[in-house]
Amino acid sequence: MAADHGGPADGPTGGAVRYSPLADQFANVDEVFDALRALVRSGDFTLGRVVGTFEARFAEVAGTRHAIGVGSGTDAVKIALRAVGVGHGDEVITCANTFWATCGAIAELGARSVFVDCDDSFCIDPARIAGAITPRTRAIVPVHLTGDVADMPAIMAVAEQHGLAVVEDACQSLLGEVDGRRAGSIGAAAAFSMHPLKIINVWGDAGVVVTNDNAVDRQCRLLRNHGLVNRDEMALLGYNSRLDSVQAVVGNWMLDQVHDIVARRIDNAAYLDARLSSVPGLRLPRRNPRTRNVHLFYIFFAERRDALVQHCLAHGVEAKIHYPIPIYRQPALSHLGYRAGDFPVTDRHADSVVSLPVDQHLSRDQLDRMVEVVTDFYAR
Repeated sequence: MAADHGGPADGPTGGAVRYSPLADQFANVDEVFDALRALVRSGDFTLGRVVGTFEARFAEVAGTRHAIGVGSGTDAVKIALRAVGVGHGDEVITCANTFWATCGAIAELGARSVFVDCDDSFCIDPARIAGAITPRTRAIVPVHLTGDVADMPAIMAVAEQHGLAVVEDACQSLLGEVDGRRAGSIGAAAAFSMHPLKIINVWGDAGVVVTNDNAVDRQCRLLRNHGLVNRDEMALLGYNSRLDSVQAVVGNWMLDQVHDIVARRIDNAAYLDARLSSVPGLRLPRRNPRTRNVHLFYIFFAERRDALVQHCLAHGVEAKIHYPIPIYRQPALSHLGYRAGDFPVTDRHADSVVSLPVDQHLSRDQLDRMVEVVTDFYAR
């Protein structure tokens, strides 16, 4: 898609607004290299002390009793689902507009994704979940998409009524909240990602499972490390999905900043809301007073969306589309039997949404530049 590429920096005032903040975020990392040198000298590379420190700190941030570091956000979804009993032949309900990894994790367990439409929060519509439940349904995976948080009280009520486990895919919403409760702290378990474009990120892939359940914690710790109870005993067949000590060093450095990162993203989004709310041709998502949206993306609905994206790129603003082809319509999942039109809200979003950067490193001038470029398009 053209929306994945930048364009020349020209237009009314010039200057470019990039999408990824990584160059800014890791511009000064002497402290990280000092900690990495100490790690190398220690030789403590596999599930070492630094991993334990990171896990304890992450659990505190997530508002949970336990955190288990794993190899990726995808593995976090998979391991959490297996820990709550999902296996071959089971069905797992999730939303029709999620990122690919949610369904990939379900498929790795031999389970089947069953889709439900979203609402204009970009999260699963709780009112539609009961209609998707069958005798083979084992779990629900609500996805806290774009940084907002699904209506977890409503979802938990449905799950409890039908005896289903809930695993939150919270990869995009670290420090998000609903009714004052942190994303990831409500279901039986939750998955977080530290992929380079998430709220906190490391130097590659990494993920975290969180839970308040001691039994789920034990299962996840076994599953991430071949099922090993100790060096010589294997309790179950697990995976090689340990959080690397190197990535835990970077993760600890990022955790020092996480509250400031999220506060800045929220402030930036509020500034953009104020500047863009009256632009003809745009519609902002309704801001739910019950949730704390941490804004992994700044996303809105746009008339003439594709032309707007091209205009932004041509004027140095790196706009993107999340996601132009919904996952339920992807060729890889054609065997599930869904057809275009099955999920009309998801389809409408795919045809109309635009994402702009909103990260903590954007200057006010860059925010103003985005507003200027978007406003100029509709003024024409």
